[in-house]
Amino acid sequence: MPSFQPVRSVMRSLAILQELNRRPVASIAQLHGATGLPKPTIVRLLETLVAAGYVSNDPHHGGYQVTSLVTSLSSGFHGDVIAVEAARPWAVQLTNRLLWPVGIAVLDRDAVKVRFSTIAESPISPFHATINMRLSLVSRAMGRAYLAFCPAAERRLLLEMLVSSTDPEDGLAKNASRFSALLQTIRRQGFAERDPMVQPHSSGTIAVPIFSQNRVLATICMTYFTSAVSRSEAVKRFVGPLQATARNIEESVVLLQVDAHPNDLS
Repeated sequence: MPSFQPVRSVMRSLAILQELNRRPVASIAQLHGATGLPKPTIVRLLETLVAAGYVSNDPHHGGYQVTSLVTSLSSGFHGDVIAVEAARPWAVQLTNRLLWPVGIAVLDRDAVKVRFSTIAESPISPFHATINMRLSLVSRAMGRAYLAFCPAAERRLLLEMLVSSTDPEDGLAKNASRFSALLQTIRRQGFAERDPMVQPHSSGTIAVPIFSQNRVLATICMTYFTSAVSRSEAVKRFVGPLQATARNIEESVVLLQVDAHPNDLS
């Protein structure tokens, strides 16, 4: 038995961090509902964690999220956190320049999940909200970009799962030769596009991979109205900036990893 009472503020701070780690973004109301802590207490703890660098306030989505500094705690850290943190300013910058919305997605078992979007910054977005949407690895641009560029061993495991999938959007995976040819084309051209047969038909999406240490950390996409931009024009205008933004994000990831582990020389 301890010889002293636990420090309540520390226990409450850890509860907040644990709950934040379960969500891409959490509001004060969500944290209150999950922890039962008074809202004024939650606000004070969040401000302290922000000041310490473990949490950031995301004004674009009205909530809080953990930062890559939590890796220094050696637990409770998911790779998508550092991907989103590194990607956020570059994605916003790209949307400010080209106007169309940008999304960032990470692998979620047999699909990818959207973890960040610049829909709020785009004046011409085809969608209202995409955060936490799970998208097919077979038919969606961000999923195809992940599957085409991930290491071969990982791709084989994912394809084994997709072949037995009952999701209609994964149907093409059952045609091994045709789908393999499609993935080869994506690797050769350096980008992926959404299957034109998938809704909504009014928009198109182009996606490229974001790498970290020879694996795909995430994928980044830009979505546009096909009535405003033709497919050929979209490829000409968007692929280069998307690839350049992906490289910038990769460099930011390295810097965040160094900041989180300043004594790690490996």
